[in-house]
Amino acid sequence: MLLALLLLFTVLPVLELWLLLALGGAWGVGPTIGLVLVTGVLGAALARWQGFRALWRIRSELTSGRSPTDALLDGALILVAGAVLVTPGVITDAIGFALLAPMTRSGVKQLLRWWFARAVRQGGAHAGFRFTTFGAGPGGVGPGSKGPGSRDRGETPGGEPGRFQRPTGPGDAGRIIDVEVTDVRTRDH
Repeated sequence: MLLALLLLFTVLPVLELWLLLALGGAWGVGPTIGLVLVTGVLGAALARWQGFRALWRIRSELTSGRSPTDALLDGALILVAGAVLVTPGVITDAIGFALLAPMTRSGVKQLLRWWFARAVRQGGAHAGFRFTTFGAGPGGVGPGSKGPGSRDRGETPGGEPGRFQRPTGPGDAGRIIDVEVTDVRTRDH
């Protein structure tokens, strides 16, 4: 992973710079700068439009009671596309426009689903939840700390797994309960 990040942040900018200089030498400075500006503006507008469509799909699937996994993946890929499209460069623009094309994005989603499923099978992805209480009163703890008010993996203040009971003791008044839920699901086709 470190090698991939190193290549991403060193080799890709050098390739982008070399390509922009080569285009500038062949076309001239003005058209090259114009190309960078036009692709940035056009890409941002397309990403915004497709992002709103993905958001609408997420909302509609949630209101109909379905899990919006496909729309969420679309939204994430559109976000990545928008980020690389506003980055000056020809390679990043090609990647961004490819991610905005539904056919290419569909292939990338299939690849991501395969990667997520493999990570879950190999134990590289975990699901769980944790209740953390903090605030006024005895037993309250600060955010992120582990103490008497913090519970892990389904243990609830009432002692019954899966059933949460409101704090009712005299020291529980005014406490804030922060719940963080992480759930990883895969769907094999």
